[in-house]
Amino acid sequence: MTTPQRDFDIVVFGATGFTGALTAEYLAAHAPVRMRWALAGRNRGKLEALRDRLGVDVTILDADVTDAGSLRRLAEASRVVVTTVGPYVRYGEPLVAACAAAGTDYVDLTGEPEFIDLMYLRYHATAERTGARLVHACGFDSIPHDLGALFTVGQLPPGRPIRLRGYVSAGGVISGGTFESAVTAFTRFRQAAAVHRERRQAQPRGGERRVRAVPGRPGYDRDAGAWVLPLPTVDPQIVVRSAQALDRYGPDFSYSHFMALKSPLTAAAVSAAVAGTFALAQLPPARKLLLRIRPAGVGPTPAQREKGWFRVRFIGESGDQQIVTEVAGGDPGYGETAKMLAESALCLAYDPLPPTAGQVTTAVAMGDALRVRLDGAGISFRVVADDVTG
Repeated sequence: MTTPQRDFDIVVFGATGFTGALTAEYLAAHAPVRMRWALAGRNRGKLEALRDRLGVDVTILDADVTDAGSLRRLAEASRVVVTTVGPYVRYGEPLVAACAAAGTDYVDLTGEPEFIDLMYLRYHATAERTGARLVHACGFDSIPHDLGALFTVGQLPPGRPIRLRGYVSAGGVISGGTFESAVTAFTRFRQAAAVHRERRQAQPRGGERRVRAVPGRPGYDRDAGAWVLPLPTVDPQIVVRSAQALDRYGPDFSYSHFMALKSPLTAAAVSAAVAGTFALAQLPPARKLLLRIRPAGVGPTPAQREKGWFRVRFIGESGDQQIVTEVAGGDPGYGETAKMLAESALCLAYDPLPPTAGQVTTAVAMGDALRVRLDGAGISFRVVADDVTG
């Protein structure tokens, strides 16, 4: 461990929010006895009430996204900072800046491509210089997909072209914070596209290897045995960035990402709902009404989370070999996301990992070490079928 001595191993920022409280609860139940940690946010009274409810003796830190000094002190005091304060494109940058400057590892659960691209453009170089690891998308976006792709690639012969497809199925109830982030992203699609182009121009070009995301087509997929819709989420971008950084993905790697559904009627209904929400989000009065449907801070009940589930099935092809793998777990958006976020922080704080710095993905920064942690915590990674097809 070469990290300078800090007061805390992990600080949870935004711990009084819905997912932040679940993350703190998970750490209270699963953290090693030796862990020095703190809860941070702007409402000390709520943080103290959370600490009392959890029955843990942890420090309370005052921190606010509008107070750069408080974030600087927070970053300088901790080895790893976990943040659940979103929408990140609106509230996230000051903490990324503080962690990059302080050489502090940072994890969040954002699924906002614009935010991730902006943080790369503004703070990747600083983090590389200070040694900070800035790891975004450490929840359902995008750990099952990123580590699932890495796990699948690891089952295929090295040094050969790989075609990989991911099929997502899930059931659960969305929280107000997640809904607000989605609506915010819908209103900023033009800005997001411009920032993404700027990042592509700024990123170093790869060598002779070819890595790309392939959108795919909607319809019935015989291999998946389901009706599928291409998913334009952040997940394919994360998978491709891992593939660009790791030679193990082969000389020619492609990834396609889909939602898998049981019937064409369900597929049509999902498409209509997304299109309708996107259209309404463009109109300020309608946008306000949308956000009232599921206000920030409101989330699924414990009973609803208990019924939640997810499954991501991967089909990987390389030459005459096809592999089918699966990543599966419980409530995707909250219970399992809090678990993934907390285990990511624990992994960065305590596990022997390859030396990395700057903005890095979970596969690059933590890889198999995090997968093993999550598998032990109840998120399964398994091979479903392994066939030679030619």
